[in-house]
Amino acid sequence: MTEIIGIRFRGGPKEYYFDPRGVAVEPGQFVIVETAAGPEYARCVTGNREVPDEEIVQPLRPLVRVATENDRRTWELNRAREKDAFGICQKKIAAHGLDMKLVKVESNFDGSKILFYFTSDGRVDFRALVRDLAAEFRARIELRQIGVRDEAKMLGGIGICGRPFCCAEFLDDFIPVSIKMAKTQNLSLNPTKISGTCGRLMCCLKYEQEAYEDAARRCPKQDSFVMTPDGPGNITNVDILREQSVVRLDDTPEAPKRYHNSELNVLRSGKGSRDGIEIPRERPERWQAPEEVDDAELLIPDVETILEEPAAPVAPGTEGEKRRSRRGGRGRRKSGEKANAEAAPEAEQPKKAPKPKADSPKAEKADKPKADKTRADRPEKPERPAEGKDEDGGEKPHRRHHRGGRGHRKGGGAAPKAEE
Repeated sequence: MTEIIGIRFRGGPKEYYFDPRGVAVEPGQFVIVETAAGPEYARCVTGNREVPDEEIVQPLRPLVRVATENDRRTWELNRAREKDAFGICQKKIAAHGLDMKLVKVESNFDGSKILFYFTSDGRVDFRALVRDLAAEFRARIELRQIGVRDEAKMLGGIGICGRPFCCAEFLDDFIPVSIKMAKTQNLSLNPTKISGTCGRLMCCLKYEQEAYEDAARRCPKQDSFVMTPDGPGNITNVDILREQSVVRLDDTPEAPKRYHNSELNVLRSGKGSRDGIEIPRERPERWQAPEEVDDAELLIPDVETILEEPAAPVAPGTEGEKRRSRRGGRGRRKSGEKANAEAAPEAEQPKKAPKPKADSPKAEKADKPKADKTRADRPEKPERPAEGKDEDGGEKPHRRHHRGGRGHRKGGGAAPKAEE
């Protein structure tokens, strides 16, 4: 095990290991470290820790010191010098008529070396340019040609996905990407859709390539001759993510159907002739999709269970009592009393009246047969007096009827007196 600290230089996400030499360094501190190009000003991203010897690339460069205030000022002066060198170099390039694009300028910590990065479609003879720059800055000049992917990594930016460039954010090295990856993932081969800002294929095509290759091994190839639950047919399209295939059946070629891969029996893989292929009589079974369980039902409990209040304790001896509440108006009861009231008629069955004994008077009365009364035996009802006359035959005083209740009369006057 070896003690190291993790250092990250300006303009790159890659982390390098250095020997702290017993100095405790906290993440976020700026330090001066020894590199192949001389001392450099960098930031610590990983504090003191031990790693296996197999993870270390020898020789392990040492830590010079923790950066001081003077080191920070020197670093700021170098940044200002880089801006001036960028403008001067662009003027020199235009003066010499060189076909090159200046990308970035970097100066080492002690100012003894200035590095110019540029891009170009071909080789450039910049020997005269180097002599002019050396005479201008009185330092060692180095011009380095880079590719368009390195240019995007140095400058940074926002991709078509809306996030910062992967190469400038977290990728240590560039990964090889080919057009075959886009074909495996069934992506559009339009260059504007699968290319990044740098003009090359997007690095993110490599991220899911292994998953697509694994799924493609479980799927039949396109144009394969297969047997389905509805008969034989040819595959016209394969959906790798859903693991389904679209089959054009021989019986109904105008209406292709979609099947799960487990429903297909491959008789011929890929393109070819059907000669010599024996079509089996048995057909594959239908695939039944598993029941989907909503995750919300598993995580969120029932609302009624949460809101349900515990029942109040019942005092001994009062279980059979029924109480009624008249709160809030007629017919409103507590939920518990209403349930008890509804359950009471079911629990209490009406008792049958006991049969009377033979010696009792009720029994004798019940045994006696009922006498049939004819219409002649019934007493005659007294005749009603004629309308407007009393029982003696005299005229009955006229009574005036009114509507609308007490005290409501026409004109607001008193009721007229009856005529004598």
